[in-house]
Amino acid sequence: MTTSPPRIAVLIPAHNEEKSIALVLSEIPAGLVQEVVVVDNASTDATAAAARAAGATVVAEPRPGYGQACLAGLAYYAAQPAAQTPEIIVFLDGDHSDFPEEMPALLVPILSGAAELVIGSRALGQRERGALLPQQRFGNWLATRLLRLRYGGTHTDLGPFRAVRADALTRIGMVDTNYGWTVEMQVKAARLGLRVAEVPVRYRRRIGVSKVSGTVRGTIGAGYKILWTIFKYW
Repeated sequence: MTTSPPRIAVLIPAHNEEKSIALVLSEIPAGLVQEVVVVDNASTDATAAAARAAGATVVAEPRPGYGQACLAGLAYYAAQPAAQTPEIIVFLDGDHSDFPEEMPALLVPILSGAAELVIGSRALGQRERGALLPQQRFGNWLATRLLRLRYGGTHTDLGPFRAVRADALTRIGMVDTNYGWTVEMQVKAARLGLRVAEVPVRYRRRIGVSKVSGTVRGTIGAGYKILWTIFKYW
């Protein structure tokens, strides 16, 4: 008796990524995933058209916020017939800073039963010079240090490139609508005792200007929200 491979889906939140989204989609390994959803998060450019032309399903979310876009994508998947709902969801940024071709490495711990959530760690992998700005490196160091202090484990990054079992994500119960999305997932996974793994991933300079680290307001807002989220569940 043979078992069918798990249904794997990709979710990409995207705000004004018309210059990069087609590149990202083209680098997802062929035949690996069942569906790719790009959530057009209040874009004012042609992100949606570029994603649709590249073969993605496009979901519109006019309310701004990284977490808001992720929640919209999850709502789309949850509304599909049971036979089509994904069993594993991969989160990927739309700015071409991640390497989508490394997706199989993220899936190995889940497919082997060793983990329910896998974080692609930029801290453990190779980074292009200038890809992670000093404030990002410090913020990641501080946040993961606090996570290890409170929950143990080996957290090294809050990287957005990650894979998670859909049933585990349901148990986590994500609610954050903006900067706290990634850390909320890791904090709640730790509180629930889920098996979490990290794998090294490469990271490069993004196409375009970051909405977070590219502005003083975004940097301060993200840092505050990440720390607030950690201590909220402390």
